[in-house]
Amino acid sequence: MSDAPSLFGDQGAMLSGAADDDRLPPGAPLAARLRPTTLDQFVGQKSILGEGTALRTLIEQGTCPSMILWGPPGSGKTTLARLVASTANARFVSLSAVSAGVADLRRIIAAARRLASATGRRTILFIDEIHRFNKAQQDSILPAVERGDLIFIGATTENPSFEVNAALLSRSRVFVLQPLAPPEVNAIIDRALADDAVGFAGRVVLEGDARDRLIALAGGDARVALNALETAAQIATGPHAWAVSARDIEEAMQRRALRYDKDGDQHYDVISAFIKSIRGSDPDAAVYWLARMLEAGEDPVFVARRLVILSAEDIGLAEPQALVIASAAQQAVHAIGMPEALYPLTEAAIYLSLAPKSNSGLEAYAAAKAALDESGALPVPLHLRNAPTSLMRGLGYGADYRYAHDYEDPKPLQQYLPTSLQDRKFYVPRKRGWEAGK
Repeated sequence: MSDAPSLFGDQGAMLSGAADDDRLPPGAPLAARLRPTTLDQFVGQKSILGEGTALRTLIEQGTCPSMILWGPPGSGKTTLARLVASTANARFVSLSAVSAGVADLRRIIAAARRLASATGRRTILFIDEIHRFNKAQQDSILPAVERGDLIFIGATTENPSFEVNAALLSRSRVFVLQPLAPPEVNAIIDRALADDAVGFAGRVVLEGDARDRLIALAGGDARVALNALETAAQIATGPHAWAVSARDIEEAMQRRALRYDKDGDQHYDVISAFIKSIRGSDPDAAVYWLARMLEAGEDPVFVARRLVILSAEDIGLAEPQALVIASAAQQAVHAIGMPEALYPLTEAAIYLSLAPKSNSGLEAYAAAKAALDESGALPVPLHLRNAPTSLMRGLGYGADYRYAHDYEDPKPLQQYLPTSLQDRKFYVPRKRGWEAGK
């Protein structure tokens, strides 16, 4: 659309007064122009920013501790850090852990000391993607945080328990941000469409189910929603120049990358949901989580391995064929690879979901291990011991052993456990599937 720039408001708007120079360059993205500058404009995160919460109280008082903001992309981590600095009248310095090093940190810390000494004004150091800093980089911040030379705010999409040094973590409050809910993304879209200063000022209209499609594809990420809306407005080809259709939204979004990190929380959270869905006998949920993993690029061999484990751990003797199906799927994945491997994986996931469940094998082993921990390595009964020599036979090894194939009764013929455990029961059959008849 050749006249697209006329859609937008003042491109030189200020984000906030937190940093020394926050004036946006010409052509700044809608998501940057629309960044909230007050708590009232901030959408979402009521659990940590609602009235009376600790973080809101600290922000309103203009004070704050060092903190780590943990949440998915587009949930407001950077915006929240800027609001903290603005309210506290602190100098805001932002670094990306991807490109910054220890020398950058030392320079900023020295400048923060000079500023505090000369004016009393504090510095907030915001480090985006703090999980990408190595131990030495994270440790270099510690002395300045401990002395109060600056306030540290880190943002991360990864679990800080695993990705942030214990020393730095212990000196910071952790606040967890959630993906925005559909009504919250909708509110942000409304503001973008109506805002006279930095938005579209009513000059763009979402037609049909375009709004619902935009919200769905955004996946709780405000930045994704705003960037897609801006692009869709620029490429709109409907009957009215600024009427955006669902097709425009999809074209602008292309194929949105699924939020999934094979080395981070999403990896563990989604595989956990997959396993628990199968354990809970929900084939629809199992296939959904399977698709989430495979479409995001998860290793199909990893998924297949988990199915084999699950078939023995959670289905077990209620349906012995489950382990055969899962093992066959694992072999198929090795043989054919993706994308065709999705077929045996899907069939296995559905089969295991529908199978009766029993963890009697797991519990039997746990009970046997508990007995071993309790009693140690007890002597093997003499009649069960191997007797390859006359000396051993003379000592009673193998005496009175009953060869099971000589008897019709399939029940235990004699004592097989150590004497002190002979009355213990480790295996307790479940009343499900094949095992119910045992």
